[in-house]
Amino acid sequence: MRPTGRLHIGHYFGALQNWVRLQNDPAYDCFYFVADWHALTSDYADTSAIAENTLQIMIDYLAAGLDPAKSVIFQQSVIPEHAELHLLLSMVTPLGWLERVPTYKEALENVKDKDLHNYGFLGYPVLQTADIVIYGEPGARLVVPVGEDQVSHVEISCEIVRRLNTFWGARFKDFLYRAENVMLWRQIERALVLVGPFAPLHAAIPTREEILSIESAVRQQIQEAGAGNFIERHPVVADYVEFSHVLREPDAMLTQTPRIPGLDGRKMSKSYGNTITLSESDGDIRAKTKVMVTDPARKRRSDPGNPGVCPVYDWHKLFSAEEPGRLEWVRQGCTTAGIGCIECKAAMAENLIKWIAPVRERRVKYETNPKQVLELLDDGSNKARKVAQRTMERVRQAVFGWEKKRKEIDGAAGSAKA
Repeated sequence: MRPTGRLHIGHYFGALQNWVRLQNDPAYDCFYFVADWHALTSDYADTSAIAENTLQIMIDYLAAGLDPAKSVIFQQSVIPEHAELHLLLSMVTPLGWLERVPTYKEALENVKDKDLHNYGFLGYPVLQTADIVIYGEPGARLVVPVGEDQVSHVEISCEIVRRLNTFWGARFKDFLYRAENVMLWRQIERALVLVGPFAPLHAAIPTREEILSIESAVRQQIQEAGAGNFIERHPVVADYVEFSHVLREPDAMLTQTPRIPGLDGRKMSKSYGNTITLSESDGDIRAKTKVMVTDPARKRRSDPGNPGVCPVYDWHKLFSAEEPGRLEWVRQGCTTAGIGCIECKAAMAENLIKWIAPVRERRVKYETNPKQVLELLDDGSNKARKVAQRTMERVRQAVFGWEKKRKEIDGAAGSAKA
């Protein structure tokens, strides 16, 4: 989460609740972080609050139930490998992919108080991809828990990773470049139908430009189909290519999140000022919920209402479900005008206060000991960096091949001495 302010109940039900569930499942190794670099993509003009907001979000994480003994909780900006992988990913990501991201175009149209015409904001999906895939391990599935509206973010990450793997994870075998084997490129050309199926096999030795063109066509098909599908469709050509998954493609783990609109009925968002934070006081909760919007058709106390379109009822379903008979009281009272909206809101507010009390209690415990919070954050960052460093060793070798080059040089030096 970006450190742009304290977390609210929308964050809890939209993400944190599920994160806590996953950390308690032994099938998953969970990594959660404070995305302070991402905060700069839109708030670069004033960074004065980022450090304090980072601390407050870490406190919110702990108060919500994330456990450093079960999850790796870390700070993005203290792990330089994120930036290095972001740089390498940016080398293979077409500009058009980023310009077509719906949330990018939407933000440019709707955000008027900030200048978002910068690479940081445009390249947000590339950094986000690095944040995800740097914690993928060879042979292990990599999943990202998201709601339905965020699946597209994971999909573009898959496309970016697939493109990187195509360029740096698919390598033509060395023997293809020996003079006696150069005509094998013509067989590849025919197998991929790069020439007409009934055209005679070229007798001419392919030029360097033709080989580059065939290489490019192979990579294009690998990228479009994925390595597994390409091997299945073109087994002959696949024998000439070495495949390696430099980075794992992430999968979206769809999670059902309850509807929790903001106080004004719109999506709950700090920018709209329609939230209840996890640190909200009892008084503020009562005051804010008292003016919540309700069923717009219920204009007078005597008008019957429809709980199905009322944001207050959505909140009741989250906070009043454990109180015997309360949801039926709301449904019956609203539809018959037996209760007024003020009564309905007050009952919901009391149950919200009961729900939030233990969260606030844990929060106060950590608020009074910020040094402990920073130590937990630093410890998690150290753990995360070890994983990130292993990934980047693998990526650097795939991109630059220095290990192979050093062995060649060492071997040549040894022969010279002999």
